[in-house]
Amino acid sequence: MSEANTSSAGSVRRWLIIGGVVVVIALLLWWLWPTEAETPSQREGGRPAFGAFGGPTPVRVASVEQGTFEVFAKALGTVTPLNTVNVRSRVAGELVEVRFEEGQRVTAGDLLAVIDPRPYEVALQQAEGTLQQNRALLQNAQLDLKRYQGLFADDSIAKQTLDTQQALVNQYQGTLAANQAAVNEAKLNLQFTQIRAPIDGRVGLRQLDQGNLVAANDTTPLVVITQTQPMAISFTLPEGELPPVIARFRRGDELSVQAWDRGERVLFGEGVLESLDNLIDTTTGTLKMKARFDNEAELLIPNQFVNVRLRVETLDDAVLIPSAALQFGSRGNYAYVVGEDSKVELRVLEVGPSNGEKTVINKGLSIGERIVMEGTDRLRDGSEVEVVDRQTLAEEAAANPKVDTQSAKERPAR
Repeated sequence: MSEANTSSAGSVRRWLIIGGVVVVIALLLWWLWPTEAETPSQREGGRPAFGAFGGPTPVRVASVEQGTFEVFAKALGTVTPLNTVNVRSRVAGELVEVRFEEGQRVTAGDLLAVIDPRPYEVALQQAEGTLQQNRALLQNAQLDLKRYQGLFADDSIAKQTLDTQQALVNQYQGTLAANQAAVNEAKLNLQFTQIRAPIDGRVGLRQLDQGNLVAANDTTPLVVITQTQPMAISFTLPEGELPPVIARFRRGDELSVQAWDRGERVLFGEGVLESLDNLIDTTTGTLKMKARFDNEAELLIPNQFVNVRLRVETLDDAVLIPSAALQFGSRGNYAYVVGEDSKVELRVLEVGPSNGEKTVINKGLSIGERIVMEGTDRLRDGSEVEVVDRQTLAEEAAANPKVDTQSAKERPAR
């Protein structure tokens, strides 16, 4: 009985081994066998797929160009007005008139509001009356002084009497000067009842309404005026990007600065670098800078965050390629160059600055050479290619979704 069980167990084991081998062979055939829509291509590592015979790979190419390239330093900036004024009353009283609209643009000297002027008109009249009274006393004292001088010349009065009258004239002259100052002060307070714009700019929201009692130099301003033309933007640059910027700024070159929205789609305006801070922030390793913008369209609003592009330099006759053609691997940056024999060459490149769309190539490419932009995922050094346009590649990808999906899986990280 034991021998039969042993024989049965060995038989089952053999059948399991045979079945496993068959399954493995079936999986290999399924993996290597091409689909009907699949064109012969090379798999990762250079090994051709089962049934592939080295047919050309469709690719889209671009030519290496020569042109002008502007190098920008990018940063995050904050819009800051050159002048901001909190408009407050300099005299106390009732706010009887408001002469501006919220958000209105004003110029220096425009009438914004009026404080009840009647108490200050009365104070001016009182000061002028006191001034007139003391002016009459001064005139009388001066006439008496002239008579005393004549009498003293005739030796009719004592010198002390003349000196006393002279002191009285001087006293009235001092009183008259104080009265004149009081009149000037009353006139000034009367002028302060008319609140005028001290600078050009745009007013904000009204803080006090008509009919309120206003105190002199109250903590709550009537309104805030912000100068919007011109406008400044403050931003910082890391110390590693400073040498070319500082060198040009010290030479007196005008460095252009652009202000973009957060998505870098809308250009708010273009200005110039105006000033640099005198020290580097040790906590961030950055230097603060300020640029000046005319802000003619008034798209820049105080405290607004913008993306800043500082034009550091302009490269003339630079070798340029589309950034999409640039690849990165274990050897560094490279691109596939299409030769006259329709075969590609893997070319290691020395890369310069980039703006996202174009990249400067310092070494490795010549003007006019063709480089592969699309279809690089199935290429190897020496692969044969067929140059097609973008529409052809799109139609082929739509007709062969499985091949496109598989290519995406096999595409190395860039």
